[in-house]
Amino acid sequence: MVDITHKINTLRAATATAIVKVSKQETIDAVVNNLVPKGNVFEMAKTAGLFAVKNTHLSIPDCHPIPIEYTSVAYKIEELSIQIIFEVKTVYKTGVEVEAMHGASIVALTMYDMLKPIDKEIEISTIRLVHKEGGKSSFKNKFPMVLKAAVFVCSDSVFAGDKEDRSGKIIVDKLTSYGVETEHYEIIPDEIDVIQEKVKAFAKEHQLVIFTGGTGLSPRDVTPEALSPLLESRIPGIEEAIRNYGQQRMPYAMLSRTVAGTLGKSVVLALPGSTNGARESMDAVFPHLLHVFHILKGKNHDSL
Repeated sequence: MVDITHKINTLRAATATAIVKVSKQETIDAVVNNLVPKGNVFEMAKTAGLFAVKNTHLSIPDCHPIPIEYTSVAYKIEELSIQIIFEVKTVYKTGVEVEAMHGASIVALTMYDMLKPIDKEIEISTIRLVHKEGGKSSFKNKFPMVLKAAVFVCSDSVFAGDKEDRSGKIIVDKLTSYGVETEHYEIIPDEIDVIQEKVKAFAKEHQLVIFTGGTGLSPRDVTPEALSPLLESRIPGIEEAIRNYGQQRMPYAMLSRTVAGTLGKSVVLALPGSTNGARESMDAVFPHLLHVFHILKGKNHDSL
């Protein structure tokens, strides 16, 4: 199966439809008036669909077992066709579109099985997804110009050439994948005055200024002390999201002193310096963090 361990939980929803077409009005009348010998077609088919959607992963090999937190089945009759409308919701890391289509198809097959004794010319058609939301496509942020970033690696050992930078390069690669251009990348020592000088200079022309390293508890970890006095507004939700995401993956994440805030129209981040810490921090809040640049321009959430 596809690895989804790096994804975050969001509300996911999908609606699928299927059509069962009968050959005569008498079949429709029997369904509506509950006269089908095998029982109540609508209720039996709905029950089958509810069982099916919760067990999609047992039928479709690449589907993940996921919590199904809401399901609805509705019917719409038009002449000799019965349209099945199947809706599924969950709060999870992956979408439910296959689950919705699976549910709709099983409802249709159940109806076929129940109606075949009274109608030999039933057909099932047009099983399709009509709507989905909650994944990356639902949180795309469009900007008239490319967002620009500056990335700084705070590390005495990397600055001295004793170690190779990995966390900064990961951040740059992640930013590129989100459509953000890294205009500046630099390795600097763990010095408060150097960190402050960089953030003051680069926040003027860059929407994102990201520091990696120096967020731990050793005597030389001074990035939070350097940045905190300069930030105009802290964004604790970003800090909490990063730590929570990391804590779900390894127990030491609670020791990180991640910092997030604004300086002018720029968002400033101080992320862990470890390779996994930097990667997971980016996965935790991007690309959703980019929504902040709409807000900083004065737009409200509902208008976006």
